[in-house]
Amino acid sequence: MQVTLNATLFAARVQLLLNAWNGANKSEEFGSLSEADALFLPAGDVAGEDEPMRKGTAFQTWLVGYEFPSTFFFFEKNKITFLCSASKAKILSQLKASNPPVPIEILAQAKPKDPPTDAMARFVAAYTAHKRVATLTKEVHSGKLVEDWKSALAASDAKVDVVDMSGAISAVMAVKDEEELRSVRLASNLASTLLTHHIAPKLETILDKEAKISHAAFAEQIESRLGSGEGENAKGPDMKVWSKGKGLFDVDWASAEFTYSPIIQSQSTSTGFDLRSTAESSQDNLAHKGFFLVALGMRYKGYCANIGRSFAVDPTKEQESVYALLLSLQTEVLSKMKDGTPAKDVYNHALAVVQREKPDLVKHLPKSIGFGMGLEFRDSNYVLNAKNERPLKSGMIFNLSLGFQNVPDANGKTYALHIVDTVKVTSDKGVCLTDGTKSIKDVMFYLNGPSDDDEPKASSKPKKSALPTKASPVKNKVVGNKVLRGKTRSAAQEDAINSAAAKLATHQRELHEMRQRDGLAKYAEEGSGHGGKEVKGWKRFQSYKGEGGLPREAETLRIWVDRKNQTVILPINGFAVPFHINTIKNAVKNDEGDYTQLRIIFQTPGQLAGKKEDTPFEDPEATFIRSASYRSTDGHRFDTLCSQINDLKKEVNKREQQKKEMADVVEQDNLVELKGRRPIKLPEAFVRPALDGKRLPGEVEIHVNGLRYQSLSGQKIDLLFSNIKHIFFQPCDHELLVIIHIHLKAPIMIGKKKAKDVQFYREASDVQFDETGNRKRKYRYGDEDEIELEQTERRRRQALNKEFKFFGEKLSEAASTSTGDTVELDIPFRDLAFEGVPFKMNVKLQPTTECLVHLSDPPFLVITLSEVEIVSLERVQFGLKQFDMVIIFNDFSRSPQQINSIPTSQLDDVKNWLE
Repeated sequence: MQVTLNATLFAARVQLLLNAWNGANKSEEFGSLSEADALFLPAGDVAGEDEPMRKGTAFQTWLVGYEFPSTFFFFEKNKITFLCSASKAKILSQLKASNPPVPIEILAQAKPKDPPTDAMARFVAAYTAHKRVATLTKEVHSGKLVEDWKSALAASDAKVDVVDMSGAISAVMAVKDEEELRSVRLASNLASTLLTHHIAPKLETILDKEAKISHAAFAEQIESRLGSGEGENAKGPDMKVWSKGKGLFDVDWASAEFTYSPIIQSQSTSTGFDLRSTAESSQDNLAHKGFFLVALGMRYKGYCANIGRSFAVDPTKEQESVYALLLSLQTEVLSKMKDGTPAKDVYNHALAVVQREKPDLVKHLPKSIGFGMGLEFRDSNYVLNAKNERPLKSGMIFNLSLGFQNVPDANGKTYALHIVDTVKVTSDKGVCLTDGTKSIKDVMFYLNGPSDDDEPKASSKPKKSALPTKASPVKNKVVGNKVLRGKTRSAAQEDAINSAAAKLATHQRELHEMRQRDGLAKYAEEGSGHGGKEVKGWKRFQSYKGEGGLPREAETLRIWVDRKNQTVILPINGFAVPFHINTIKNAVKNDEGDYTQLRIIFQTPGQLAGKKEDTPFEDPEATFIRSASYRSTDGHRFDTLCSQINDLKKEVNKREQQKKEMADVVEQDNLVELKGRRPIKLPEAFVRPALDGKRLPGEVEIHVNGLRYQSLSGQKIDLLFSNIKHIFFQPCDHELLVIIHIHLKAPIMIGKKKAKDVQFYREASDVQFDETGNRKRKYRYGDEDEIELEQTERRRRQALNKEFKFFGEKLSEAASTSTGDTVELDIPFRDLAFEGVPFKMNVKLQPTTECLVHLSDPPFLVITLSEVEIVSLERVQFGLKQFDMVIIFNDFSRSPQQINSIPTSQLDDVKNWLE
């Protein structure tokens, strides 16, 4: 594998290091660097897999993007020196390309069979030229390079004072840039997805079935979701789980791994509960009652995220109150994790909250409640305990681990609780990047459900005399002025079904006859056997206008590929004969002893073995040359020719395909901006398809002849009313998003992609909105808080629906006024929705007044019902649980739309809607 280093990133991070070094006198965090003349970063052989990542390895990775074993880095204020092998020197030489802030010198050692170089002597001389050198004093390295270094240093008479720089290195790497934060967010999403969509449901199933499984086996099953095995037996990631996560569409799965084996603990763990991140899942079987602790660490492109949750079966009221305190404690601690707060103040605040709320739990609170994270899973210089005075800074990432250990219960046993999240420090508070479920109703299970006494009882049983029997047929009875139906309920329902089916069949026959008449009239007028479909014609092409256009290479009477004119020149009977690449299907090379045969296969009729020809021919009855073969001893030249011909064919096909795809893209007119008054705006809206760059919200404005979306980054999308076909508003009731969706008549280019659907949306739930830390929480732990949160969420959703619907109505009015055609705001009917697979995933399809749509996730589906000729329901058979729907359009040149795997239970609903 070829290693490519990011030289620009290296230069930027070296500059950060130099800035911290030069300003070390002004900051206590970098104090160890203030008296150091140079920085020395050694690396020996690769450490074992079970050993956690060292700070030196993390610092190497932070600087150059890769780990370089058996390599020495030496930093001076005016130079950087590397000591390494010749192969690593070649890779590291890439760093010189980005104009680093100081010069780079690479000293390459000789290979084992080559004569020795003076690389080690020069490196020792550079090292011993300084009085005080900072390094990672606690790290011990091994390997040949390290042994040679120790011997060479001992042979020199110079004495160098060594100081520790681990604290300063931690401070330099602690604040993450945007690229690092992106990796942390992805790692957090991976951890949250696995916990929410696999571990929690799996644990619930185990408890429900009382399955016997050990903690270690459960942890191993969790690890396999990321893929397992090697070679032919290798299994990729389980996309049934990962597809449910947020923001996991573009994941490099090779860069995703577990930080440590998942930790599963329950009441049956023989060693008791252990809240440390170094705990292990035991071989004991999982208990089916009590508390369950789960911890999970993920790493993406080297950057770590951690999440941990507590689950309980049949907890007592006291245990519920302890967990409720833990939730409110996390909210309190997050409010203190802001820029400038010393680490000890965060811990002391947590201690004060526990002391105030439940003093008995103070002794059960761990001595530290978290630590800094990044490339290192645990940075010992940023531990959240009572002694650490280092300040938190905006952009730092922490593992916040709150819990209570060895808490006694009423039965004389002990239990433990924890909530672990990955937190980003901001200017005003800490923000959780992991969002796995943690509310009481989601983590507390109760085996004893509500009693049967709560169920409503039937008011009375039907009397026997009211039922029809063979001896006494039931007749309609008159009571007062009302006629009572003389049939049983099931018989009445059966009659209604039969009546509805008969009406549907009659109406379908009428529609079929009408379609038949219209079709016969339409194609009789056209008088063409192609049904109005555009037929492919013979495409003429010309390589050269005459013999004078042939290149000089043709005179040699050798096979020549003319890329400029897309032609292959073949020598035939002493003449140079040009063949345009469109006449060639492909080229094949075969080796026959000392000779190599090149066979050029041409496009001819009948190659598709009975299938319809895609390529038309001017005279299919003519005589065609199927192939031409050449033989030569120059196998290398035939290799090159075969590759050139096939590559040229691929390029031409690709160009034709792109041209075909872009054929329906329209060039829009200019947008006429509204002047004299402010346009109607929809603020803080996101757009799909997404624009290039960082995902940022923007504003949608209604102008004279169209609308404009402008993001915070300055990118614009203009949509003209003349190109708008449908406008949809999908409320956020039972949905995660509130949506304004625009379906266009003809696609436009957005960025480098064409789009026929443009969607403006806003997320309905506010992930940063949390009221677990309010004052009332101190006195109550019941349903009141949840009811209040639900009411707030309901009000928020209503406000979003009102805002988006108002904007949609104004947009519809403006489009209708501008074009003169009525463009209605269409709203999906959720009650008529049914499930199906129009593309690759099972989605909810919702009818509207004019269309059938799926708007929640891309790819979107919008089918205009007025353009549909017929709908065919397939695989409708007794015993099958699913059926398919094929939609055939009026325009027969348009491919039919197939919707698969619709549940048979919704067959009648689909039929009634189509009717």
